Parts: sequence; structure tokens; C-alpha cells
Amino acid sequence: MLVGILGGTGPLGRGLALRLAAAGTSVTLGSRDPERAASVAAEIVAAWSDRSLAIGGAGNETAGGADLVVVATPWEAAVSTVREIEGVLAGKVVVCVANALIREGKEMLAVIPPRGSVAAGVAAALPDARVAAAGHHLPAHVLGDLDRPLVSDVLVCSDHAEAKSAAMDLMGLIAGLRPLDAGGLAAASAVEAFTAVLVGLNIRYKAQSTLGLLGLDGNPRVPERTPLDS
Repeated sequence: MLVGILGGTGPLGRGLALRLAAAGTSVTLGSRDPERAASVAAEIVAAWSDRSLAIGGAGNETAGGADLVVVATPWEAAVSTVREIEGVLAGKVVVCVANALIREGKEMLAVIPPRGSVAAGVAAALPDARVAAAGHHLPAHVLGDLDRPLVSDVLVCSDHAEAKSAAMDLMGLIAGLRPLDAGGLAAASAVEAFTAVLVGLNIRYKAQSTLGLLGLDGNPRVPERTPLDS
């Protein structure tokens, strides 16, 4: 499977590309600037030259031609980016990982987009695609370091069974992630907004915490008690 990541040159896009490629998936980083995308892809591959990483870079339209497409742009650019290549994305599963957040002083605040979530805005802009929301609570810095273990639950929302299944399979490729069915796309509003709380906690405690839910499927995730990252 080839995965295209729109906005793939940002921290979250880079981190997802690295982890997916390390799991054996081919990834194309997309950007409005194809040369920048190619440069960033080369940087990632060079930084992990001991791994066999299939990561390339291209313009967003080329990245949008992948089997599955991830939207990892800044939240305010998500809708405009997918609209530019709406035809290319028609019929595809599109996974939105963007969070609408702003920083005010020392606090991270959630911004509620007009349709309630970034993912819902993307879905409205792509009536012929199947949109899912996932991966909002993953720390970009940890994703971008293969030497750091990653343990997190991933909440996945979609109104399309195929899109939800594909997004869960995608997240499940990354070692340490447990994808969970969080319901329809309406739930993305709460899922995205909670990211502000998690980021705020990480800032306050100088940590890189992730989301872990206990008691599901009789499989509570109780990590070893370790000091917070300093």
C-alpha cells in the first residue's frame, strides 16, 4: 500500500511517515512545494540510513494519488488543501489527523471550526471521498524518533465503515498503537478538542504523554510507572 500525506513536511506528517515506513509501508510526503517535500523526505531517509525506508516527496496532487491519503496540514489549511485536489481524492479513504489549536499565553486552546471539527470540514469539502478522523493525540516528537517506544490508544471516527476500518488498519501498522472505534464523525469534535488538554498537560509537566484507556476488551493498558520526562 502507498500512503500519501498532505502537509507531510510538518512535524506530525514527518513522524507518521517515519513510523509507517519503518513498518514497511511506502509513503509519499506531499506539499504545495514539491522540491521541499522531496528534500524533507531525503532528510528523513538520511537520518535513519540504517533502516530501509520507502519515503519520497512530491506535490500534494501526486501524494493525493496514493491508495490512502492522510491530511496532516495545519488545521486552518486542511479544507483549502483538499479542495485543490478534490478530483484526485474522489472515491478514496482520507484520514484527517489535524487539530484546531491555538496557544494563548501558556495555555493551549481548542478552536471549534464551523462544522465542529477539522475532519467534518474536510468531509464536507470532499463529498465523493470517505473521511475518517484519527491520530490526534499522538506526540509528533515521539513519532519522529524510532528509538523511543510509542504506546498509545488511537481514537478513530468515521461515518463510513470502510474508512473507519482502513484508518484503524493504518494506525495499527505502527508498533505500540491500539486503534479504537470511537463512533461516527460527529465524535471528532470532542476528540480533536481534547488534544488541547493533553498538549497542555505535556507543557505543564514537561512530558510527552499519550492517551491510554483502561478496561476495554478486558485489556487494560497500564504502563510501567516511570518518572515524567524532564
